[in-house]
Amino acid sequence: MAVSTSEYKRTFLASEDAVQIREELLRMTADPMYNTQPFYTPLDNNLSFVEKHIRYLSEHPKLSSLEYLSNLRLMTKKR
Repeated sequence: MAVSTSEYKRTFLASEDAVQIREELLRMTADPMYNTQPFYTPLDNNLSFVEKHIRYLSEHPKLSSLEYLSNLRLMTKKR
């Protein structure tokens, strides 16, 4: 049986996976090697870097969180 998006979002946000992802995102924000400055977009309502990406992962159940974080590290790493 397929899980609804809202049900997935609730279970994801309460999962251990979400806790670990949040911790990694917080580590990235504390590391000066990553550009994690929030920027305004009308759809995000001024969410922080961490909340923006946790929200995105919670709304896209088919995404691999490990691959998403790996790509995010590559995209935000200062060169």
